[in-house]
Amino acid sequence: MNAALAATQIVNGLQLGVLLFLVASGLTLIFGILDFVNLAHGVFYMLGAFVSASLSAWTGSWPLAVGLSLPVVALTGLVTERLVARPLYGKSHLAQVLATFGLILLADALAMLVWGVEGRSVALPGWLDGRVTLGGGMELPLYRLVIIAAGLAVAGGLYLWVHHTRFGMLVRAAAANRDMAEALGVDTSKLFSAVFALGAALAGLAGMLIAPVTEASLSMGSDIIIIAFVVIIIGGIGSLKGAFIAALLAGMTDTMGRAWLDGAFKLVMPAQAAETAAPAISAMSVYILMAAILVARPRGLFPPPSRGGRDG
Repeated sequence: MNAALAATQIVNGLQLGVLLFLVASGLTLIFGILDFVNLAHGVFYMLGAFVSASLSAWTGSWPLAVGLSLPVVALTGLVTERLVARPLYGKSHLAQVLATFGLILLADALAMLVWGVEGRSVALPGWLDGRVTLGGGMELPLYRLVIIAAGLAVAGGLYLWVHHTRFGMLVRAAAANRDMAEALGVDTSKLFSAVFALGAALAGLAGMLIAPVTEASLSMGSDIIIIAFVVIIIGGIGSLKGAFIAALLAGMTDTMGRAWLDGAFKLVMPAQAAETAAPAISAMSVYILMAAILVARPRGLFPPPSRGGRDG
C-alpha cells in the first residue's frame, strides 16, 4: 500500500475515533456517574445531524447552524433527563433499557414525521470543502482534518473541565460517592441534569460534524450506539480517558481492518476465500478487540475507582 493511501486510511481511522469519542464520552459520563443505561443516546447523535442540516439550509451557513444546534440538542437532553431518566434513577437496568428503547422508537417516528424517510445532505462552505497538500504531493480532505482537530479540542476541554474546575470536582465527587456528596451540600439533581445535557450535546456535536460527510439519516443513531457501548466497555465505564483511548483504538481497528485485511488474507489463502472472509472479520474486528482486552482487563483499560454510597 502506498504512502498516500496509508495516510488516507489513518486519517479516516482518526476521524472515526474522535466521532466515537464524542458519542462515547457522554455515554460513559451518564452511565458511569448517573448509573443510567441510556440506549437512546444515539438519538441525540441523529438529532444533531438533522437539526444542523435544517438550520444550515435555512441560514445558509453551516458553522452558524452548528452553533445554533448545540443548545437545541442540549435542551432536548435536559428535557429527556427530567421526563424519562430521572424517574428511573435507582431502578433496575432492565427498566432503564426498556424505557430508553421505547424512546428510540418514539424519536425515530417523530424524526420521520418532521424530516421524512430520506436523508438530509449538508453543504460545506467553500473554505472547508477542499484538500490539504502534504509532502510528496499527498493530498488529504481538509474537512476530515477539521473533524479530527475539533474532536481533539473537545477531548482537551473535557480533561480540563473534569480535573481543573469546581464543577468537574463535584462531578468526580458524586461519581465516587453520591451519598457523601449530597451530605456535603451538593445538589446532585442539578448536577445530573447538567451531565445528561452535556452528554447529549457531545453526541449531537458528533452528528453535526459527520452530517456533511454521510448526510443525516434515520438509522445513524442506531448504527453508532452499539459501537459506542463497546468503546466505553473497552475503556472502562465512567472513564473519559478510557473512552478517548478506546475510541481511537476502535476507529483505527475498524478502518485498518476494512482497508488491509483483504490484501493480507490473499497472501495466505485463495482470492475468493479472502474476499469472503475479510469483510466478515473486519466487521467483527472491534468486538474481537473488546474480547481480547476484557480477557486481560475485565473492567476495561482505565476503570475508575469503585463507587461508594448507595447503588444505582
